[in-house]
Amino acid sequence: MKVAIVHDWLVSMGGAEKCLEVFCELFPGAVVYTLVYDSSKVDSDVINGMDIRTSFIQRLPLGKKKHRNYLPIMPSAVKAFNLSGYDIVLSSSHCVAKGAGVRRETCHISYCYTPMRYIWDMYDEYFKGGRSGVAASLLMPLFRNYLRKWDVRTSKNVDYFIAISEYVRHRIKKLYNREADVIYPPVDTDFYINQADRRDDFYLAVSRFVPYKRLELAVEAFNRLELPFVIIGNGPEYRNLKSRAGKNVKILTGQSDASLREYYSRCRALIFPGNEDFGIIPLEAQACGCPVIAYKAGGVLETVVEGVTGKLFYPHTPEALAGAVKSFRAESFDSRVIREHAQKFSRGGFKSRVKEYISEKYKSFCGSEGNGHDIK
Repeated sequence: MKVAIVHDWLVSMGGAEKCLEVFCELFPGAVVYTLVYDSSKVDSDVINGMDIRTSFIQRLPLGKKKHRNYLPIMPSAVKAFNLSGYDIVLSSSHCVAKGAGVRRETCHISYCYTPMRYIWDMYDEYFKGGRSGVAASLLMPLFRNYLRKWDVRTSKNVDYFIAISEYVRHRIKKLYNREADVIYPPVDTDFYINQADRRDDFYLAVSRFVPYKRLELAVEAFNRLELPFVIIGNGPEYRNLKSRAGKNVKILTGQSDASLREYYSRCRALIFPGNEDFGIIPLEAQACGCPVIAYKAGGVLETVVEGVTGKLFYPHTPEALAGAVKSFRAESFDSRVIREHAQKFSRGGFKSRVKEYISEKYKSFCGSEGNGHDIK
């Protein structure tokens, strides 16, 4: 059975790439198509060992570093992939991958992290106020309507949608009028385990430094609280966060997974101030027995249990977060119970569910069980 995997871009090792890594393990002979690829930024021997083919954006000026600036031409780039001759195309999509040109005789299954947030509910966070650069801010209003129409139209070329959460399933129904099944993303609960005997009195945030993560809200809350706060990550908002941070706030970049595990194990709680479609980081922390203080919206409603594995705050203000931290400090949480909850989202369970799902849907696509291929 010939399989192609289409992934938006490969220039970092985030949650989507951890899902992609499992897809590559399931289909080691697959070809991976992606808009741009930088092997030095992808910390995965599994992914880097695949046959990876890129689009023409890879060859454009600053294609790898500034790929988001090419958003208006991404539909053309993903459509240009030659996906003829494949039995299954598995798109791993949060932007344009699900819009790849797939023939009728090919079964197209899309693992959807979210409908393209840049053009729908988070347009202002990305493009207003010059956050994405002057050129993008000026051009995007011209292309937004086109991209929305393209996004909806190409959703009809997907045979089966998998959503990463109930929250995303509802968004797929609202925007595309398509049904989706939910398979939660994986957490490496074998790697993320508690490494410390006790918890220190500091709080932690782990995130890419981009506007919609709302790290500035957390910085403002902790400036007021004057409690030790460590932020780990990287991204275009680094200077903005640095300028806002008080003396009690430390910002770190370039940390390894082993270092993250140590911080998860030692911190008092993980702070998660954004509205995420799912959010793997809160589960990584919980796998280390770490409670989570998160904004009460999106995917965390499915991964954080109020009063058991953490606390949820509302409304979306520094004052509400500060109040939740104060309340949290008067409560106690059982690290063993927190870890047991995280284990429900294990990598092995994800792999089994995806394998079973694709086998079942491919057989259904072929018309009868006898015509389908088993996934080995």
